[in-house]
Amino acid sequence: MDRHVRRLDGALLLGLAAFVILPWYGLESGIWNGSWFASYPFDPSVAPGAAQLFLRPGFWLLPAALALLSVLVLRFTPSGEKRGTRLAFAGGFGIAALVTEGLAVGYQGWNWSGWERLFGALGDGQPPFGLGAYTLALAFLLTLAFGLAEKGRLRGDAFVLGAITIVVALVSAFVLYPLLSLFIGAFQAIDGTFDASSFTANLLDPSIWSLGCATGSGACGIAWRTVFLALVTGLGTTVLGLSFALVATRTRFPFKRLLRLLTILPIITPPFVIGLALILLFGRSGVVTQWLAVVTGFDGGRWLYGLPGIWIAQMLSFTPIAFMVLIGVVEGISPSMEEAAQTMRANRWRTFWTVSFPLMRPGLANAFLVGFIESMADFGNPLVLGGSHGVLSTEIFFAVVGAQNDPARAAVLALVLLAFTLSAFFAQRLWLKGKSYTTVTGKGDAGRPIDLDPKLRLAAYGMVVPWIVFTVTVYAMILVGSVVRTLGLDNTLTLDHYAKAFSVSYGENGIQWTGVAWNSFWTTMEIALASAPLTAALGLLSAYLLVRQRFAGREALEFLLMLSFAIPGTVIGVSYVLAFNLPPVEMTGTALILVICFVFRNMPVGVRGGIAAMSQLDKSLDEASLTLGANSFTTLRRVVLPLLKPAITSALVYSFVRSITSISAVIFLVSAEYNMATSYIVGLTENGEYGVAIAYSATLIMVMVAVIALFQLVVGKRTLRREAQTAAPATLAPASALAQETPA
Repeated sequence: MDRHVRRLDGALLLGLAAFVILPWYGLESGIWNGSWFASYPFDPSVAPGAAQLFLRPGFWLLPAALALLSVLVLRFTPSGEKRGTRLAFAGGFGIAALVTEGLAVGYQGWNWSGWERLFGALGDGQPPFGLGAYTLALAFLLTLAFGLAEKGRLRGDAFVLGAITIVVALVSAFVLYPLLSLFIGAFQAIDGTFDASSFTANLLDPSIWSLGCATGSGACGIAWRTVFLALVTGLGTTVLGLSFALVATRTRFPFKRLLRLLTILPIITPPFVIGLALILLFGRSGVVTQWLAVVTGFDGGRWLYGLPGIWIAQMLSFTPIAFMVLIGVVEGISPSMEEAAQTMRANRWRTFWTVSFPLMRPGLANAFLVGFIESMADFGNPLVLGGSHGVLSTEIFFAVVGAQNDPARAAVLALVLLAFTLSAFFAQRLWLKGKSYTTVTGKGDAGRPIDLDPKLRLAAYGMVVPWIVFTVTVYAMILVGSVVRTLGLDNTLTLDHYAKAFSVSYGENGIQWTGVAWNSFWTTMEIALASAPLTAALGLLSAYLLVRQRFAGREALEFLLMLSFAIPGTVIGVSYVLAFNLPPVEMTGTALILVICFVFRNMPVGVRGGIAAMSQLDKSLDEASLTLGANSFTTLRRVVLPLLKPAITSALVYSFVRSITSISAVIFLVSAEYNMATSYIVGLTENGEYGVAIAYSATLIMVMVAVIALFQLVVGKRTLRREAQTAAPATLAPASALAQETPA
């Protein structure tokens, strides 16, 4: 039995089990509750797809059944290019049939009026898809991929084709479909008919595009304010992130561990907590403002509430992301190239600007792009510090949930925001196009990284040290606020806020979690720990496909992978509610929708980090592994992934942290059963319980630091072997020697 037959057998058995055995529709009590067995398989609510054809009757399932039957028939035909073509068509047709019938038939019957006129009214509709339907969709996707492999596409590599197929399907389902649902709703009137008048009026609204600040006739529109803020934030976070990376890797700074910790702290803090700390420092009644008023008589005013305050908060929040993108890039620069420049009598200043800095261009471009998009999509900081100076993300939020209740305006603002972020994306690609930045190869690499030039080291210290002091001050305000009764009014030390949030008692029934924050805390931890590895795996797999494979639609896939990152969380949250509140997929109010939202919201960072890191790995490493008989999966697991440890750690850390600190998307998706920490903290703040809110945030910070350390310990640290200069140069080192696994 050849490998094509074995693979097809697996997909076919999966499809048959999905259609003949597993419940086709979603179960209200859940699949793990055995109560549904009592009426299985004769109750339409729990029956498999094959039984639904007769029980409901679900004639709309016939096309999917015929596609599965055709795969069964093709199983017994000779393998080859002709069968591969037919298998690919059968798999694609099966997916199309499932998507079409899922969208066309709802609870009450046909969703599309044209189909009702064509096929007649339905006596009954269908509930949302369940395990059987999802499993059959996976079987059809695998059949499509295995058919393409049998045709010889991408050298017949079934793993690569399967990965591409599944990634495209997931991105289409959880990025494109929600946005399509949002935009369709924006063009509909209350009765569901098409109406484009509100769309046009919103697109031409002067409040979006006004240039009054330039002409002296008023304020600039929210679009230009948002772009300006994103540009200065992207530039500032990139410069600061590079400074931190250089100080951490190219100097003898005595507090490097503290430096790494402080660069991580802002990203593990809920954004409105940073805004609250800044208000306590620089607000009208802030500590620094009052001190200046006493010493100098200067009235600080309300300068913090607007673009300056938002920019400071975003710099605190997003500089760590730039640092995490750049630290692996700086570490990966080959010392031998720098030593060659010095051998040619270039000093350290010239070596840095002519050799080292150009090799950092992929990392710098990615860091700027991430900072730019993060600023454009940021919601928490503008909500707390924006005052009357709104940005696109907050305007979208108020258009959806405010008194306006105008989804058409929200859609137009989202399109404007997307246009700006995509412009940055394409500009970055144009800057890097046609250039090579490979620095890690299979050859021995002698030497150690050179220290920074004294002038450059002084400049880096001049930015890093004040920022460290500022960061420590901000977090001191958070810590102090959690252990006093009312900061600024009653500074009596107390632990009452922690006791109210996280008290524990022991009684006859064992340990009782009596604190008010425990329910949301455990829910948050479970969802964050579930989404982090999924995000890292899917992000790095996507990066591998984009960098190492050449296939039709590769650039389109990269665009789609970045799309969810370019859309504000408010839009993602609303679009998920619209898309997944009715058949064919119903997940609102569940933990699953939160996990999926976090995976596809945070995955682009893993993709960009993976692309930046893989741009430095010579393809000869992959080719050597494939030449020695390893398949693509083994090459990815044993050669590529060990060299991507910084990118893996960054993806895990970022996903875990953002799952805990995110607010803009989850505020629409949480429920009474699954309430996240950030939404609970917002509720505490609205009720005036600032001490408990700050204590909860401080606890989350400590927990996240512990989990991040655990991630680093589990993943390990990439160590690129740098031979001593006196050692004999190796002509060719095995790939495994380049990735010694050592604990962090």
